[in-house]
Amino acid sequence: MAASLYNEIRVLSRRFAICFGVAWVLISGGLLSCGPARRHDPAVGEAYVGPATISLHKEIHPKSPVMAVVHFGDKVELLGSRRRFVRIRTKTGAEGWIDERLLLGQAEMDQIKAQSEAARKYPSQGVATTFDAMNVHAEPNRTSPSFLQIREGEKFDVLEHRLVTVPKGSARKNLFPAAKAPAKKPRKVNRSKVPPPPAPAPPALPLDWLELSRLGEDVILPKEEEPPTTQEEDWSLVRTASGQSGWVLTRRLYMAIPDEVAQYAEGKDITSYFPLGKVHDGDRVKDIWLWTTSAGAGHPYDFDGFRVFIWSLRHHRYETALIQRRVVGFFPTLADASTGTFSVCIQNDDGHRYRREYHMVEAQVKFVGEKPCDPGTPGQDATQRQAQAPKTPEEGAFDKLKGKLKSIIK
Repeated sequence: MAASLYNEIRVLSRRFAICFGVAWVLISGGLLSCGPARRHDPAVGEAYVGPATISLHKEIHPKSPVMAVVHFGDKVELLGSRRRFVRIRTKTGAEGWIDERLLLGQAEMDQIKAQSEAARKYPSQGVATTFDAMNVHAEPNRTSPSFLQIREGEKFDVLEHRLVTVPKGSARKNLFPAAKAPAKKPRKVNRSKVPPPPAPAPPALPLDWLELSRLGEDVILPKEEEPPTTQEEDWSLVRTASGQSGWVLTRRLYMAIPDEVAQYAEGKDITSYFPLGKVHDGDRVKDIWLWTTSAGAGHPYDFDGFRVFIWSLRHHRYETALIQRRVVGFFPTLADASTGTFSVCIQNDDGHRYRREYHMVEAQVKFVGEKPCDPGTPGQDATQRQAQAPKTPEEGAFDKLKGKLKSIIK
């Protein structure tokens, strides 16, 4: 009897130990909770992931554990912020911290999509590359989110140039909704019957105040130069091989025209280039090149000169077939290698812009004519289009006199 009772107690003890061990494993693994379920923090806003791939960390420290990996365009919920970091929640429920500069608002996301769609129709101004990884921004601004990165040596099309004036210290629009200002408490009015003490009398002037005032009559203090509040930067709109478009700093890109032609740049920046045809010199085939150049950065126009290089069959080298300097030119430059024709948009002295057309005839460049630049050409902003619109010339004094004489004769 005692032995059977002992065995039953022993079996029950083993079962209890097994059940306790399983429950402990479930509790420690988070599969079983003895308390109420964890409630999710409410979202205070929404945003989109900017970079191609980014990791969410458990804390703002970059070496903290990675909670999830998100990609460009993923929609996330905003939960809170700390300094310049934001805690977000993905559509799968994962939560983590990310730099606020890596997030896009709804307006920025719509702008990127519309910009890429429109830029597919823009004519290329030449292929460029970069010597180092380069960030592509949604807008021509350093504070604009970078949603794409171009790798070292990757080639892309250059579409447009823009000189941007950026206020120093400018910041992006906050992704979080504006918090309501706390209600001001009514100011307590001091109803004390005792009046405040009177103000002390001002000190008297020194006896020699007239002499002191004459000491600085002939002294002219230099004016302090105010530090500039804005800075100008050159940006270029580019299009990658995948069709995505965005803005990069112009000084970071390098036009990929062959070195045997680029060596004639004379210290100027090559802003665009185009093949106009081919020349067969024995077993060698050489391209005819058109390029535009600019004397440095910081100009509101796109180029100040253009040049045509043709391969000489006599000297077996590149020589100049046409060169134009000291012009004010704007993109886009159009070229057709199949017909050997090209045109450039130049602003004349009258302030209007005209498209000059040229045609290759063997080794010579012939001027065909000019017409007003098309206001609807892709890649030109509203300011350029308005400036290109033909204006009605004002009636001069001779025209007025001529009109009066006609009225008298009649």
